[in-house]
Amino acid sequence: MKKLVIITAILLSLPALSQTDSTITRKDRKKDVLLQTSYGDIIVRLSDSTPLHRDNFIKLTKVGFYDSVLFHRVIKSFMIQAGDPDSKTAPAGKLLGSGGPGYRIPAEFRQSLFHKKGVIAAARDNNPEKASSASQFYITQGKVHTDGSLDTIETDRLKRKIPASQREVYKTIGGVPHLDQNYTVFGEVVKGIEVVDKIASVQTSKGPDRDRPVENVVIIKAKLIKRKRYKD
Repeated sequence: MKKLVIITAILLSLPALSQTDSTITRKDRKKDVLLQTSYGDIIVRLSDSTPLHRDNFIKLTKVGFYDSVLFHRVIKSFMIQAGDPDSKTAPAGKLLGSGGPGYRIPAEFRQSLFHKKGVIAAARDNNPEKASSASQFYITQGKVHTDGSLDTIETDRLKRKIPASQREVYKTIGGVPHLDQNYTVFGEVVKGIEVVDKIASVQTSKGPDRDRPVENVVIIKAKLIKRKRYKD
């Protein structure tokens, strides 16, 4: 409860966010987030199991924080990352990834939320609490794993067993299992996973701005939309 009070106070006190625009309603929490990108639309459904991250993402979306930001870090078979406000005006070749609104979100690790292909999760620096960046996020692409590769990840990276049901997902849909319980997953793509694949395949820099797309990949606009049922 203490963490919830603290983070709520931080969010409400941000000078850059208008109180009128950033007030979250009960209806907002029942909506999806549409990311209109220069490669197509991605629709994300946020998890009620991670209320701090859910409400923060809704708040930033409502005030237009993500409009015109770039996917500034793209690694094929891993993930695509966005949310650095400095990317809106960044010249070609500039290294990005350190910008944000100036606060963190406490980690909300949930056993049921894991890094299968298509989840949205919060980026972070190497702080000991594993608290999340307030604005930077990534969407996983990952790869399909074998039992052998998962065994190696368990032994060398996670130091624990991956639940059997999650192993099956990693062996069929794919994902990035070595990030589990280290970065907060707070939702998933419900429509537009093919757009994630397109973005993950763009040409990226090998220079000082390593992994930044050579040609900008832009979130033109992010907005809340009515939730629908989508076919698999």
